[in-house]
Amino acid sequence: MKKIVVIGAGESGFGAAVLAKAKGCDVLVSDNNEIDIKFKAKLKEQHIRYEENGHSEREILKADEIIKSPGVSPAVPIIKRAIDRDIPVISEIEFAGRYTNAKMICITGSNGKTTTTLWAYHILKHAGLNVGLAGNVGSSLAYEVATNQHDYYVIELSSFQLDNMYDFKADIAVLLNITPDHLDRYDFDFNKYINSKFRILQNQNENDVFIYSADDSVIKKELALRNINARKIPFSIRGKIEKPSVHLENKNIMFNIKTPFSMSVENVSLPGSHNTYNSMAAGAIAKVLNIKKENIRESLMGFKNVEHRLEPVIKVHGIEFINDSKATNVNSAWYALESMTKQTVWIVGGIDKGNDYKQMEELVKQKVKAIVCLGKDNRKIHDTFSNMVDKVVDANTMKDAVTAAYYLAKDGDAVLLSPACASFDLFDNYEDRGNQFKAAVRAL
Repeated sequence: MKKIVVIGAGESGFGAAVLAKAKGCDVLVSDNNEIDIKFKAKLKEQHIRYEENGHSEREILKADEIIKSPGVSPAVPIIKRAIDRDIPVISEIEFAGRYTNAKMICITGSNGKTTTTLWAYHILKHAGLNVGLAGNVGSSLAYEVATNQHDYYVIELSSFQLDNMYDFKADIAVLLNITPDHLDRYDFDFNKYINSKFRILQNQNENDVFIYSADDSVIKKELALRNINARKIPFSIRGKIEKPSVHLENKNIMFNIKTPFSMSVENVSLPGSHNTYNSMAAGAIAKVLNIKKENIRESLMGFKNVEHRLEPVIKVHGIEFINDSKATNVNSAWYALESMTKQTVWIVGGIDKGNDYKQMEELVKQKVKAIVCLGKDNRKIHDTFSNMVDKVVDANTMKDAVTAAYYLAKDGDAVLLSPACASFDLFDNYEDRGNQFKAAVRAL
C-alpha cells in the first residue's frame, strides 16, 4: 500500500487526503500548527489520520510521496529533509491530475486570476458544459476529482501551486500578467517568480492553447526567450494584433478566434481596464471551446464581481465605501485606484511582500486625498506618500481604520480598502479583513 503524507491541513491538504484515501493509499495529514476545527471534523468523518502542532519526522520520512500544501514554504525543515532523502514532494494539483481525463483550463497571473477563473467558469456553465471549479478558488482540484466527474475544470493556480507541478498539463493555459509579488517566498528574486508563473506552460504541445496578455512587458520579454509549443492567442487593449487574438478597437472587443465576433466594451458587466483584460481572457477560453457567441456575450454582460474585489459596500452620509481586500499586491491596488472616479481616502497596509510603491505615486497624487495605514509596520507607506497627500494616519484595528477614513472623507468622496499587502499581521486572511471592513462600515 502506497504511503502518502500530506503536509498542511487546509482546503488543499484535506482534498489531497480524501483523494489519496479513495485511491487506496495509507494517508497521514500532518500540520505544524493547530488544524482548523472545520477540517479536523472533516478528517475524522473521513477516517483519515492526522496530527497537529508538529510533525512526526520518523513516520513522515517513510512516505513514498509527500503532497505539500501551497501555503507551506519549501524552506520548512521537514520538506528539506524529505527532499534530501529523495522522497518526491508534489502539489495537490499534480496529484489530482493523475486521476482525471478532464480538460484542464488553468489560469494564473499576479492579478485578476480569481475574477477571470470565475468568469470563465460562468461562461462554460451558462453554455451547458459539465464543468468544475477548482484550485485557488472553490474546492481543491483533488476533492473535486475524488467526489465529482467533470469533463472540464477551470482552475485558478497560484505560483505556489505551480512550483510543485511536474507532469501535470494544462490543455488551455492563461497567463494574465506578471508583476512583482510574493518575492519573500522567492528569495526576493523576480526571475524566480517569473519562472514559477511560466510553469503553467510545461508539458504543453501543439494541440494545446496558450492565452496571454500581449500588453504585459514581462510576458513579452519572456516570450522572446522561450520556446512555446502551444498555439498562442494574445489579447490586447492597445489596438489590433495578429489573429488569432482578442483586441480592442473603437470601444469594441474583437474576438478573432475561429468565427470572429465583437461586442461593445461598455456592455461588459465589470468596469475598468483590468476587467476588460479579464473579460478578453475568459471570452478567449470560450471561443477556443467553440461556445456560441450569444452565450459568450450574455455571460460577459451578466457576470457579477467576486466578493472582496472592488465590492461596493454602502454609502454613509454621501461617502461611498469600497471593499477591495483581495488586492494583496501593489499592482492590484494600482488597478483599484485607477478605476476610482471620486476623491479617495485609501486604506492600505499589512504584511509587505517586498512592495515597491513607486508605480502608485502618480495615481496617488491624482486621486488620493488621505491615507489610513492599517498594519503593524507602516514606515514604507509613510516614507513614500507623506509628501503627496494631506494626511497619512495609522490604525491598529479595522474599526479604527474605518472611523479615521470616515472623518477624513466628505460627502461625494470614496473610502477604498485596497491594502496592497498580505493580511496575516492583523487578520486571518483577506476574506476576514474584508468582512471586518464591511462590518465596521455598517456599524458607522
